[in-house]
Amino acid sequence: MTGQRWTRRPEGSNWGDFGPDDQIGRLNLITPAKVLEGVAEVKEGLRFCLSLPLDLPGDRISGGRSPPSLSPTGTHDHPRMNAPFESEKWPNVCDLVCDDRVTLDLQYSTQWDSLCHHGAFFDADGDGVDEKVYYNGWRPEEMFDVKPQGVARLGIETMAEAAIQTRGVMLDFHRHFGPGRRAVSRADIDYVLKADGIEVRPGDIVCVHSGYAQTILEMAGDPDRGQLKHLGAELDGLDEDLLAWVRDSGIAGIAADTAAVETFRKPTGEGPRRPLMPLHDLCLFRLGLPLGEYWHLTPLAAALATRGRTAFLLTAPPLRLPGAVGSPVTPIATI
Repeated sequence: MTGQRWTRRPEGSNWGDFGPDDQIGRLNLITPAKVLEGVAEVKEGLRFCLSLPLDLPGDRISGGRSPPSLSPTGTHDHPRMNAPFESEKWPNVCDLVCDDRVTLDLQYSTQWDSLCHHGAFFDADGDGVDEKVYYNGWRPEEMFDVKPQGVARLGIETMAEAAIQTRGVMLDFHRHFGPGRRAVSRADIDYVLKADGIEVRPGDIVCVHSGYAQTILEMAGDPDRGQLKHLGAELDGLDEDLLAWVRDSGIAGIAADTAAVETFRKPTGEGPRRPLMPLHDLCLFRLGLPLGEYWHLTPLAAALATRGRTAFLLTAPPLRLPGAVGSPVTPIATI
């Protein structure tokens, strides 16, 4: 199907701005010229891995998701791990082989959310009845009902095919406000932008550093939930001025070292129906702006701070796994 899927689009959304069939949203702003802006930030050729080991945080604290489980391929009697190739078919060979598989919850550790990770009930056709809908008006019958497993639209492979590489910008809330839990406001963002002389440009990916992932790393797979609940600067999705900044800045993505990017508040059950996670609603549902979680930003933030810098080249494509909703990622920052 090609053609506009809605007669009403959500307030503050960009549905249709990149075409009726668009599936990558704000990643469209990462043009060849934008990539060259990122390349221009490379001064020393120093590289930083922004991924945690993918078996962290440890336990099942990541939204009830499980750590990865590795096992060798082959059979129970003949696992392909430190196994000789020599056989009746291939006698007199000296090769050894190691080969394995993994069962992996795709959003357990350092990861990207795809645009189908978060939808909403919204009256997109103007008939007065809210229906299930996703970014750019994509409907469940086009996404879920035509593929036995996974999604047929807005999957993580669309982000992989976009080959995410752009100018990254560090907002270092840990350095300015310390490690404690903080609901970051628009005023906090404005303070950091001014204090560090940061220019945020359309097509940038903003990285939010709180030190949370560094603490996860130091806990070495045995996370202390009591300690973690008091740590981490997360964006305040109830701050309308902050949401306006995200919308108006033209940024192409947000990556945080926390578990959810935004502060989670339990619903009160009072008042009109509203999103449980307003920032996810704005970014994934309205703007097509991907969110990264559990990124390990501390070494990069320290290196940038000692140099009086805030921008870098960011390379961060997810797995090209058709139909997946999220993906592990090993982002690379180059300064």
